[in-house]
Order: sequence, then structure tokens, then C-alpha cells
Amino acid sequence: MHVPFIRNHQYNFIKKQAESLQQALRTIADPKIVESVRYSAETKISELFPDAADEQKRMLGQIAGLNTSEDFHRYLEALKPYRMEFPSITAKQIQKLFPKNKKLKLPDLSAIDYRQVSYLSWTDIATQKLFMVYPMNGQFVGIEGRYTDTNKKGFCFVCNKYEELVLFSAVSRKRPVHSSADYYKAVGNYVCAHSQECNKNITDMTALEHFVDTVIG
Repeated sequence: MHVPFIRNHQYNFIKKQAESLQQALRTIADPKIVESVRYSAETKISELFPDAADEQKRMLGQIAGLNTSEDFHRYLEALKPYRMEFPSITAKQIQKLFPKNKKLKLPDLSAIDYRQVSYLSWTDIATQKLFMVYPMNGQFVGIEGRYTDTNKKGFCFVCNKYEELVLFSAVSRKRPVHSSADYYKAVGNYVCAHSQECNKNITDMTALEHFVDTVIG
């Protein structure tokens, strides 16, 4: 029985390390440098799972013995059954996260591969709004804000990859002590225009979690 233990961003991280090692094997002639890259990949993956069981460590550590394209393909395919799904969420639960939005446009939840999701995000073109749902500290939080097309590529603050971007701006719910009744603060960042690509790229949740914390308080 496969017990999932690899989150989406962790699988992406493993894939990135595998690609780096493959690139080294193809382009570097010095075996000492190749072995250094191999050791680095194995170590970084191991450090990502400090509480892994022995069998899980053995499976992840197989990257140390990979050489051919077929080896790397089999390695990544063998890990797929161990990918964790994004926590189950219903349309009703999402609607409760955005109580002020009575005409909330929802994504097609049945069309999503939840093993490839670190956060849910979708846009409503009619209102120029972008919505995010993320499980924070054991419960779902929802963030909505305005988005503006940039029609250009740049580095996404969430996945740190060079992709098509939109400028996403959300109103922070944090209020300084003794702030006035009309206090207002918007938090803006450039994020991938297509969340599917962002979820395929993301290898670290730190930036997104900081953003969520800045907005919701």
C-alpha cells in the first residue's frame, strides 16, 4: 500500500534536483564535479524529509545511483503514487471563505488534479478579481484581490520562475494599534498569470505563506 508523504512543492523540488543532476551528467566531463552534484542532490532531498521512514529514505535516496534518462524517468514515476493531494475542499467551503462575494465564480473542482496543487487560485475576468485558497495552520484561508494584466514575463513571487505575470493586489486585514477607522493597506505582488504553471514550478511555500500571513494577519 502506498502511503502518500510527498507534497506537491516537494515533488517539484525533487524533480528540479533530478534535472540538475541530469544536466551535469550530460555536460560535465569531470567525474568529481558530477559526483559533487550527485551528492548535493541526494543531500538536499534527504533534508527535505527529516522525519521520513527508512523505506521512504531508501526510495528517495535512489537518486544517488541514477545515470540514464530512463533511470530518471523511472525514479520520478515511482514517486508519483506517494504524492499527497491538496486537502479536500467543497464548493460550499470555498463560498464560506468569501462571504461578501455573493456571486462568487468558482473553479471546476472536478477537473483539478489535487496531487499537483499547492494552492488553489482562479480569476474572474468580469470583475478582474483573483482568488486564492490555501490551507494555513490546519484550516483553509481565502484571499481575494484585484489583478492587472502585465502582458509581460517576469519572476513570480510565489514560485520564483520566469512566467507570464499579473499584478495581484489584496487588502490587508491587519490593522496597527490605534489606527483610524479609514485605515487601508494594500499588499501587491507579481504572480503567475496561470496558477497551473505556478503549481508545477513551486518548490518552497515560504513566500506564499508570508504573503498570506501579511494579508490575513
